Amino acid sequence: MLQRAQVRITRRLEGELLIAHDLPLASYDVLLQLAEAPRRRLRMNDLADRVLLSRSGLTRLVDRLQRDGLVTREACADDARGLFAVLTDLGADRLAEATPTYLRGVKGEFADPLEPGELARLRTMLAKLA
Repeated sequence: MLQRAQVRITRRLEGELLIAHDLPLASYDVLLQLAEAPRRRLRMNDLADRVLLSRSGLTRLVDRLQRDGLVTREACADDARGLFAVLTDLGADRLAEATPTYLRGVKGEFADPLEPGELARLRTMLAKLA
């Protein structure tokens, strides 16, 4: 049941982001993780740990985001093989445009169907699981 709810909500959020902003949910997640990181950048390995993608899937996604000018890559000064993904100003603008759509979708698909007491209990349960 949990998986069905997650798939239904994810599909609706994805659809809304694609229609309104031409931005897949996975791309939104990467932009959000970078926006919340210090100096708007994360090592690729750390970013992969924060998003629900394989390392190779993340590499392909960051390639697309870089082509679109939303993310850049920077070499890591203390690790010749390490790379940072860095949110650009254009990426931050795109995230800011898409966030109201995302939040509206989460509210409509996740929060609105629940009673206030149910929502409070769910927050407590999710905090324990996280």
